[in-house]
Amino acid sequence: MIKEDLKQRLGVLVKDWNVKNPKRIYCTIEHVNIKEVAKILYKDMKLRLSTITGVDNGDNFELIYHFSCDKTGELFNVRTFLTDRKNPCIDTLCQMFQACDWSEREIHEMLGITFTGHPNLKHLLLTENWPKDKYPLRKDYTNE
Repeated sequence: MIKEDLKQRLGVLVKDWNVKNPKRIYCTIEHVNIKEVAKILYKDMKLRLSTITGVDNGDNFELIYHFSCDKTGELFNVRTFLTDRKNPCIDTLCQMFQACDWSEREIHEMLGITFTGHPNLKHLLLTENWPKDKYPLRKDYTNE
């Protein structure tokens, strides 16, 4: 199990832990710590970033970075919340993970979250003429 090693390495960067089952572990961090936490998980712990999930919870946006340990089958999920609904932003992880390009672009265009430092936040799924400031996965989205 990697949980105890992760707890030790991440220390005070983690606000809380939640073990859904023995192979599915969640932790919550402040969004300003995403690069540091990702570096520890990837470089030190050798975990692989599988994908990023974005959710509009109404009063905040939740991002979940899903890391896997392929040797053990464990999934380690890093949750962070963005409370600024007018200008939600978080640092990009594209410099560390090339595969973040598409996940971050999709979340940007569907939820309006800016990934600071991303080299190319152009449309991935929506048409180029899609109206700015219209984000289809936001709870307040209307098709008008």
